[in-house]
Amino acid sequence: MSATAAAAHPPRPMAFWLVVGAGWLTLAVPSLWDFMFGQWSAYSQGHELLLLSVVVWLMWRQWPSIRALPDRTPAWWAWCSLALGLLAYAFGRTQEFIRIEMLSLWWISVSILLACKGWAGLRQTWFMWLFALFVIPIPFSVVLMLTAPLKEAVSALATVILGAVGYPVGRSGVVITAGQYQLLVAEACAGLHSMFILEAMGLLYSYLVNHQSWLRNGLLAAFAVPVSFFANVIRVMILVVVTYHFGDAVGQGFIHNFAGIVLFAVALALIGLVDALLGLFLPDRQAEPKA
Repeated sequence: MSATAAAAHPPRPMAFWLVVGAGWLTLAVPSLWDFMFGQWSAYSQGHELLLLSVVVWLMWRQWPSIRALPDRTPAWWAWCSLALGLLAYAFGRTQEFIRIEMLSLWWISVSILLACKGWAGLRQTWFMWLFALFVIPIPFSVVLMLTAPLKEAVSALATVILGAVGYPVGRSGVVITAGQYQLLVAEACAGLHSMFILEAMGLLYSYLVNHQSWLRNGLLAAFAVPVSFFANVIRVMILVVVTYHFGDAVGQGFIHNFAGIVLFAVALALIGLVDALLGLFLPDRQAEPKA
């Protein structure tokens, strides 16, 4: 990079950032609306609004430190990166490729930060951009491919546990029989979507607690996957027990959605428990008192 490209720039006024933000919202709002509430809502997995809210909160939390960084004169490659992102957005928007739209919005955001604050800005906010990738939907073909073994495993373990405590349950593939009722373990109950959001939440938890041990942070993020699996087993067991005692209408009504809330609460509690157990082996060192 040339000395001119890397030179410090006079501090940009707040009006500049408001204009940039308004321009970004002009692109983002139609795409996000179509994705979560419009023509692409079928692709939504239900957690994107929550994750997007977390991204906004992270930006608000880090904004003072971002503003404190010295402004830079944009390098030529930063302009090229921004132009590439805008072209990708135009292509995705006109050709109706929602994932290209979403990914290009992410790329445009990163390019704007690099143009204004340089690599220091990206180092300051790396976790926010990593977390924002979880908003982009998983291709449905990948969902179908990965949920097949997950559905089998979730339904098998739930059947074994319920059978061990005396419930008259059986299983044929991903169909669980409980008394006179049959329940299909569908993609939504298989755990991939919840694993996706809980992995994001596990990373967020690791980032916020900021343990001194990178190994502990990495293990904590990795354990989000088995934690989500067992939480989904609990969810399926709740639905089977409720359906067995109160009927299919109750099991597929409010209780079905409430079981999703229970899933999230149980998973977060298990992540906290795993963190506490990891702390027994990888504790944070106490800061040494200054002389």
